[in-house]
Amino acid sequence: MQRRAGNHIQALIDRGPRVGDLMTLCEDNYRYLLNLVPQLRRLQGRHCSTSADHQDLHLVIVEQTPYTTLIRLTYHFTLENGATSDPDALLRVYHDARQVEVEDLRQQALPTKRVYEAPGLLNKWRLNLFVSRWLIFCVRQGHVFVDDVSALRQPVCDLT
Repeated sequence: MQRRAGNHIQALIDRGPRVGDLMTLCEDNYRYLLNLVPQLRRLQGRHCSTSADHQDLHLVIVEQTPYTTLIRLTYHFTLENGATSDPDALLRVYHDARQVEVEDLRQQALPTKRVYEAPGLLNKWRLNLFVSRWLIFCVRQGHVFVDDVSALRQPVCDLT
């Protein structure tokens, strides 16, 4: 049975994070990411998703191993003083555990500390929650990364 994306996340916000909540959020992020990158294990290198009237979304496959994939997901902006990426997320995908964990996140919208600064659990939960909402947002904008459209399956979860 599929869950609505916002219901579970709202419950986490209301109660505050626990270790089990962080693990559940990482599992949710895995499902959301697979909606955005359904052929993740097939992809290599750099990719760009273009969606009408929205900012291009960039994906870099940094590392692909049998059990994990390391990716960078970002928007690129050109400013008067140079280029910037925001948000800029480095994500570790654990295929065997079906989880996505934020390894690094640079962004302007949410005040956060480094991943392993105290209090670690609360900060990791905030970072993963931000990525969760961002992944849902990207899918709703119509972004998708594929190399073979004919091999696509039904979405992993309902993001409407």
